[in-house]
Amino acid sequence: MNKEIHATRIGHVNLKVSNLESAIAFYTDVMGLTLMQRFGTGGAFLGYGGYHHHIGLNTLSSEGGAPPPESCTGLHHVAFLYPDRDALIAAVQRVITHLKDVGSDEVPQVRDHGVSEAIYFHDPDNILIEMYCDRPTEAWPYDSAGNLAMFNKQVELEAFLNS
Repeated sequence: MNKEIHATRIGHVNLKVSNLESAIAFYTDVMGLTLMQRFGTGGAFLGYGGYHHHIGLNTLSSEGGAPPPESCTGLHHVAFLYPDRDALIAAVQRVITHLKDVGSDEVPQVRDHGVSEAIYFHDPDNILIEMYCDRPTEAWPYDSAGNLAMFNKQVELEAFLNS
């Protein structure tokens, strides 16, 4: 494989949000990013570990806007990869606290994908967020022909948190 292609990775995502202040608060307080730079009242860059930005937020054409209808094309979700299960559980507990604090009745959905455990919920702009941690590659499921055999099994939130 071409070394340049193999070294390529996804760098950041830029989200159109309806309210910059609430989006910054959510992504810093709940998701743990650091505000790296603001662009007046129209945008911000947030990152982990001092990186210039993993998430861009902007209200350039979306301030006060509504989420797109479910049937529209576009971003399905933003995924946050945690280094291990303990870090994921701690992050999920912050999300549960946040959802209760804002009066949301949303219950994060837990899925076992075989290669990873993932939790799904929505940010203040109804953007689907995935938080996950990978299992060791030697634990990944394969079919009898040696092909990766991921799946999407629902897991109860309490069972995930207590396992």
